[in-house]
Amino acid sequence: MKNILLIALIFINAIHLSSQSVTIESCQEKAKMNFPLVKQYGLIEQSARFTIDNANKGYLPQLSFSARGTYQSQVTELPIKIPGMNLPALSKDQYQAVLEANQLLWDGGAIAAQKKVTISGYEVDKQKLEVELFSLKERINQLFFGILMINEQIKQNGILKNELKTNYDRVAAYKKNGVANQSDLDAIKVEQLNAQQREAELRSSRKAFCQMLGILTGMSINDPATVVKPEINLSILQTNNNLRPELAFFDAQNRLFENQKTLLKAGDMPKIGLFAQGGYGKPGLNMLTNAFSEFYMGGIRFTWNFGGLYTQKNNFKKIEINKKSIELQKEIFLFNSEVKTKQELNEIEKLQSVIGSDDEIIQLRQNIKKSASVKLENGTITVSDLIREINAENQAKQMKSVHEIQLLMAIYQLKNETNN
Repeated sequence: MKNILLIALIFINAIHLSSQSVTIESCQEKAKMNFPLVKQYGLIEQSARFTIDNANKGYLPQLSFSARGTYQSQVTELPIKIPGMNLPALSKDQYQAVLEANQLLWDGGAIAAQKKVTISGYEVDKQKLEVELFSLKERINQLFFGILMINEQIKQNGILKNELKTNYDRVAAYKKNGVANQSDLDAIKVEQLNAQQREAELRSSRKAFCQMLGILTGMSINDPATVVKPEINLSILQTNNNLRPELAFFDAQNRLFENQKTLLKAGDMPKIGLFAQGGYGKPGLNMLTNAFSEFYMGGIRFTWNFGGLYTQKNNFKKIEINKKSIELQKEIFLFNSEVKTKQELNEIEKLQSVIGSDDEIIQLRQNIKKSASVKLENGTITVSDLIREINAENQAKQMKSVHEIQLLMAIYQLKNETNN
């Protein structure tokens, strides 16, 4: 009994999930989460974390071990003879093993600068990934509104089929009364077959669009009717901010260049640290003792490598060139974005004007069709004339649906252009 209830609950839940509304916002979000590239986020973060962890280990004592054995042509000797003293001669073969520990006290900020460069590099990679994922939005919009467009066309095509069936039945009655002939019925039948073919083509295209949208989002869109047509919201027209991820990408690159300059400066600063050595060798620290002995020493070490100062100026100039290149790319991007934004605004304005006259055109077409229907009853026009007016009315209705979807597409394209 429990198993039956469990199966029933799973079945009911599956039906509920399959009938849930599919909005364009949910598609965009799920596409981003479903896209394989999103896994790169974790890899970038892990890589940055490991690099920072390695940099922090620079503050830990650094141990090193070295050993050597040498044979030399000459050894240290006293240049004089001391009466009563017989100093042993040093061996020409010498050996030494040393374990050394170094503790950094001050590195001129090199480790801290390296950590900042790593974090900046992580931000650059992350923002670059955001830019690549953002391009998914346009693909989702095209598929989503493509489905909506086909839904409207199928809806209008269904209205046309019903209209044609009604007129077929009416002309068939006229034929029985001798007012119409078989060619009139054939003319309507041809239009009915055309409408059936059109519906088959539309359903096939819609199925392909749903499959592609499902692949990108990871959703099963079995019922195209669940794809919800968004409301026409023109509030985006009042928004001037550009929040595209490309701008954050450019800014992240500039921060990386600034931190690279800091790292260059820190690399040319002196280093101060403690050291301790312990060893075993022949000879030891006493060069006059020709025997193996232990030894140790410790102290403070100051080092300053001036080699980087020779190239520092040129390295800074290279970084400045890179910064100017990024600024130029940002300027070009903003220019192109502004042009596209104005194009979308003009498109929205045009479609608003066109939609405003669609209802009037449809009303006029309906009046013309009714008049043609009356004229057909009176025998003053042919069935072909009526079919032409029916098609004209259907075309007017389809154009209104197309214009509404185009307006929605333009609005969302504008939202996509500014990421608002």
